[in-house]
Amino acid sequence: MFVKVIIQRPIQEGNERNAYELLKKIRSSAMDHPGYVTGETLVSTDNPREIMVISTWESMEDWSSWKASEERKALDAKLEKIQTHPTTYKPYTLSKFRISVRKGFPEALG
Repeated sequence: MFVKVIIQRPIQEGNERNAYELLKKIRSSAMDHPGYVTGETLVSTDNPREIMVISTWESMEDWSSWKASEERKALDAKLEKIQTHPTTYKPYTLSKFRISVRKGFPEALG
């Protein structure tokens, strides 16, 4: 079961370059963590200070382990200092949808 985590980070004006450097360090470190699959960093076309990272993991356990790691926490703390609001994390998976399709979704809901 793959997990995609949507991570949103609103960056303070003037700190975009610092944020991008820290995000590169986080991704580089994550790549060595068990279960990491891929990641991408997206910047809002309306506001370059609105950054969204989509991180893909083999399992929720792998993501949770990375999120709880001291290495990630240290880098994340530096990012939090240059953000306008705390980071939001939202994990998603496709496995429940696949199971529901096999059971006759959407007819199975009726």
